[in-house]
Amino acid sequence: MNTKNNVLESFISMTEKVANGKTNVLDFGSENMRFYRGEIHMIKMIGDNPGIHSSEMARKFGITRAVVYKTVLKLEKRALIIKVNDEVDKKKTKLFLTEDGEKAYKSHEQYHNNFDKALFNFLDSLNNEELQLIQKFLIYSNKLIDNHF
Repeated sequence: MNTKNNVLESFISMTEKVANGKTNVLDFGSENMRFYRGEIHMIKMIGDNPGIHSSEMARKFGITRAVVYKTVLKLEKRALIIKVNDEVDKKKTKLFLTEDGEKAYKSHEQYHNNFDKALFNFLDSLNNEELQLIQKFLIYSNKLIDNHF
């Protein structure tokens, strides 16, 4: 088998693993620290962008505002986020993490630091030309995935 076919086979295998991932729930050690992937990624986005609006989150995730709304309600009910009225646009609310939300945010960050360390080390070992080639491939791959799914 040639290198091009090997790359294609590896890429297809990777996308199938991602699409059919078995770990739907991340558990950070206590009842209130168990999250579906969508929940923890919303917590991450709020932690990275304090005061973000739910409509902006929907745009960034490429999902409907209704999906964001339902997840925000769940996270608010669990006292992981709070809504604060926007001073400029009274129709909107800003989203912020609570103390427990910050704990979840930090636990998620630590999870990635632990499990993604090998990837980070690999990327650190590459030169700029190699990184640019990988980036070019990923951009193109993402466009293909957008068209397929």
